[in-house]
Amino acid sequence: MSDALHGYGRIVVKIGSALLVDRERGLKSDWLRSLADDVAALAREGREVMLVSSGAIALGRAIMKLPPGALKLEEAQAAAAVGQIALARAYSEALGRHSLEAGQILLTLRDTEERRPYLNARATVGTLLQFGAVPVINENDTVATTEIRYGDNDRLAARVATMMSADLLILLSDIDGLYTAPPAQDPDARHIPTVDAITPQIEAMAGGAASIFSRGGMKTKVDAAKIATQAGTAMIITLGSRANPLDAIRRGERQTLFRAATDPVRARKRWIAGHLNATGRLTVDEGAVRALQGGKSLLPAGVKRVDGEFRRGDTILVLDETGAEIARGLVAYDSGDARLVAGLRSSAIEEQLGASARTAMIHRDDLVMGRLPTEDAAEESHHAR
Repeated sequence: MSDALHGYGRIVVKIGSALLVDRERGLKSDWLRSLADDVAALAREGREVMLVSSGAIALGRAIMKLPPGALKLEEAQAAAAVGQIALARAYSEALGRHSLEAGQILLTLRDTEERRPYLNARATVGTLLQFGAVPVINENDTVATTEIRYGDNDRLAARVATMMSADLLILLSDIDGLYTAPPAQDPDARHIPTVDAITPQIEAMAGGAASIFSRGGMKTKVDAAKIATQAGTAMIITLGSRANPLDAIRRGERQTLFRAATDPVRARKRWIAGHLNATGRLTVDEGAVRALQGGKSLLPAGVKRVDGEFRRGDTILVLDETGAEIARGLVAYDSGDARLVAGLRSSAIEEQLGASARTAMIHRDDLVMGRLPTEDAAEESHHAR
């Protein structure tokens, strides 16, 4: 039997509160252990897995035995504060059975929408993956208010998937995929195994803006699919309540696959290449040119000159010593710090800048050779480490 997850090396899994927490009994420990078994199996194959997990408020509410009914904002935030600790411990113990470390990341809307928090979050999650840890990501409900909340973890998971250039986003749901109509209300509703493109017809199946189904439910999942697939990340919706839900996907249990329009590396690099307003320029030596042509990152040692004023995350040009543009990318330093470390070997950078030092001036994942990459250009995999 073929593996439905074959070919996906970097995977984000979204887990809803109802899968993790029973309102009366608290954490569903057996289910969580089965999920950890699946994550460990993928990790042994060299896959990178990130978990976007709801459940902090629900778990905290159960622990503190809060009465049923709607919670005030401060009550929900207090429940989240208690629940986050318990949830982190549960993930750490479940994954620790397989000698996997869990790393907790708490995000708000601005962390994936504003440049500096976005870059910091991406660097932290990426470093956890390099260390072989499993990032466990949740919205920071202890401080998030209505104005700065995602409001649902489907869209948060999609943002995390695109931020990390994931190959696949899996939404573990209370339903086994997309149907032509809500199956609980329409006995003739048909399951759709594959969605090649998100058309108005597909959106209508999930419930349009004026539909009674437009809040939460399938609409937020299709919204997440739009975010993910446009950035090159495929997405699967499947039933999450069964034990070993990721293994069930691999065995071919019912699911809906939303195909990506392109791969995440190509999507990301075409986005970088399309930036018209470069805010600065780096002139590099011949050795750096050869390294970049060989698929390496741009290190400070190869930079001979820094021009312009820019901030970390801005798009800048990379020029050879004749002044010709050879690449462009997202710079990892502010212009002031870039001038301080230009020409320095890695061993001297930390001495110059202290703890804020970074190895690369432009990481290879954030760099595009030439002006515009062609559709069929061979690009190095972002999973190469």
